[in-house]
Amino acid sequence: MVKFVRIPALAGGVMVGGLAWIQYQATLAGNYAWDVINTTKDTVTNTATSIFDGAKGVADQTMRGWRNTKDQVELPEWMHKILRLQEEVGTGKGDGGPGGEEPPKQSRTGAGVATGASASAAIYGYDQSDDDRSADEIAKDDQMMVLTKKMIEIRNILGRIGQSNTLTLPSIVVIGSQSSGKSSVLEAIVGHEFLPKGSNMVTRRPIELTLINTPDSRAEYGEFPDLGLGKIYDFSSIQRTLTELNQAVSEAQCVSDDPIRLSISSPNVPDLSLIDLPGYIQVVGQNQPLQLKQKISELCDKYIQAPNVILAISAADVDLANSTALRASRRVDPRGERTIGVVTKMDLVDPTRGAAILNDKQYPLRLGYVGVVSRAPTVSALFKKGDNNLTTAITKNENAYFSSHPLEFGPGADVAVGTTTLRKKLMHVLEQTMSASLTGTSDAIRQELEEATYEFKVQYNDRPLSAESYLAESLDAFKHSFKQFAEGFGRPQMLELLKNELDQRVLDLLAAKFWNKPIYDLSVPLPEPDNLADLPKADPNSHYWRRRLDASSSALTKLGVGRLATNVIASSIQSHVDNLISQSTFVNHPFARQAITEAASSILNDRFYSTSDQVENCIKPFKFDIDMEEREWTAGRDHVQGVLKKELHACEGAFKELESVVGGKRKLKEVINFIDRARKGDVIVEGENETGAGGFSAALLAKGGIPARSS
Repeated sequence: MVKFVRIPALAGGVMVGGLAWIQYQATLAGNYAWDVINTTKDTVTNTATSIFDGAKGVADQTMRGWRNTKDQVELPEWMHKILRLQEEVGTGKGDGGPGGEEPPKQSRTGAGVATGASASAAIYGYDQSDDDRSADEIAKDDQMMVLTKKMIEIRNILGRIGQSNTLTLPSIVVIGSQSSGKSSVLEAIVGHEFLPKGSNMVTRRPIELTLINTPDSRAEYGEFPDLGLGKIYDFSSIQRTLTELNQAVSEAQCVSDDPIRLSISSPNVPDLSLIDLPGYIQVVGQNQPLQLKQKISELCDKYIQAPNVILAISAADVDLANSTALRASRRVDPRGERTIGVVTKMDLVDPTRGAAILNDKQYPLRLGYVGVVSRAPTVSALFKKGDNNLTTAITKNENAYFSSHPLEFGPGADVAVGTTTLRKKLMHVLEQTMSASLTGTSDAIRQELEEATYEFKVQYNDRPLSAESYLAESLDAFKHSFKQFAEGFGRPQMLELLKNELDQRVLDLLAAKFWNKPIYDLSVPLPEPDNLADLPKADPNSHYWRRRLDASSSALTKLGVGRLATNVIASSIQSHVDNLISQSTFVNHPFARQAITEAASSILNDRFYSTSDQVENCIKPFKFDIDMEEREWTAGRDHVQGVLKKELHACEGAFKELESVVGGKRKLKEVINFIDRARKGDVIVEGENETGAGGFSAALLAKGGIPARSS
């Protein structure tokens, strides 16, 4: 009787647990589906509720029967043990039940605001229970974190006022070949995808990245100090901005040493100063300059000098002997004292080989190697779980991979693996480097103060400095420089400016009337009565050429020479004033600089029209009749020859550039010959020649028409 009564009750208890687990999963699915498909919320919720009500009813009925039976029948001792085990399973105290999951450990990030120790643990990336540091070590680490943060802030302030070279503080320079995983490592440290992506060379400028830990705020944002865009909370916008800034470098130049400054503030990042550089290349592309490889090497060598820390990125599937980053670091750091080796893509090689790479003795580094799997796994599930922080996903993926190979990467293997370990190492190394450079930094600051004190003593003779005296002295210096400019800018300089401008206008008139004859199609043109090539053989009394000369002269005089001359001189004076401001102390005072610029522009505008009228009246008697001596005529002809030779040289340069664009001198010559023969009627072009003719494309014919009509 006991067997027939108790076994159904036991099965009922197991059924209650199973139905409760089904109801729990259905509720989760309903919550996830709410974010994805809003219209199915009611259906899923009702279904989950009905399942829960049914399960609850079955559980209540079963428990009532169980209690009645338990009170009426006495069970043996072995049955009591079985039933106690069943109760523990049903209530979640054992292993394997639906309630058997332990509550998750509380994140240290939220508690980081309360104490410095928890804050350091949060940005390191490990849990409070894993923090085996002593109280003295925690206090020392927190003090070094504060010192590092303050020194990075001081450097940022000096950079904003143009004094970044005054205080040299160490940074972590990231180098590596293309496709070695540099971007993935940096994004794993930051926790977001923000760096430019692409198959071609996308990083063309150094990116000076400053990470700022903000434990009192949960907001994550980036700022470009030089652009003034404010706080950018969307990291995809940061990625687009970085891509545009890098693509602004022309393909002919490919790389530039002008850095991009970016600061990222987040409670999940450590206080670090990183510099991302263009990746080393082995083979120069077709559209890239031949000296690109040398340019990248020189740019990287500029940044990896002491006291900067080198983060040499190498892929695990590439032999360390062929690592370009390690070879570059050994040139400037032969003993490996300030180089951290990072081996990426550890999951692409055999675990035994991966552990051997991390324990490499042929290329030893005092700071050691760290193996990472920095690329986050691709999630293709319908419901996305967890937050969107990249570091969390990468850490889970790394823990899953490295824990599956305990012999090679376990605690007893004596190797450093994981992005969390890399973050801790970077912070410790930067703190130690900062503390080691404190003496030199203090001496540099003391020397700057002494030089500033001596300069102040010499310049002001120990007089008290006030805003009025500073402004008066700055104005006196600016007036002195402007006086020197006024004395050196006289009649010869103005005549030279006017002569160059009039030469350009004459060339424009010649191009409009004789040179620029667009070829719209390949048909035979109408014959011209007098060709420009026949001018040397023409009759001196030819009415046609005299009319052309009169038309050109009248077009030149109708330009408004008086207004043209006044405009040229006024623009030159304004540009000289701007140059004087940039060389004075007003360059650091935007309001004063703007006031001086507006004052100069206002004075020139007020005098512009009256001056142009006076100049026009002065030259009006000489518009049609000019007395010229033989010496002046000879000098004028020599000057015209020089101007035409300079224009011819510019045309030859443009012609060579066109040859490179078209694909060679031979192809361009073939196109020009075809166009000339078609224009002479030697070749009959049939059909719509705008779409191409003679086996040449329309675009190629358009490019070949430029030298064809010039000839």
